[in-house]
Amino acid sequence: MPVSLAPRNVALKIVRVAADEKVRRHLMEMGVAEGGAITLISSSANGVIVVVKEGRLCLDGSLARNIFVA
Repeated sequence: MPVSLAPRNVALKIVRVAADEKVRRHLMEMGVAEGGAITLISSSANGVIVVVKEGRLCLDGSLARNIFVA
């Protein structure tokens, strides 16, 4: 399921990042990588706020729909 539809405040595992190579590399530098943990804090039509490692990230809605978690 996309991270934008995930339950709030539950640590989930990132199973796939469906983006082009440049975006995937940038996300990996911020800690969003397959096999990593991510927690959804807030979700709206325009984007999401997630916790990755020790920091919070704000991602736009289209990118959040391309990060799949389990």
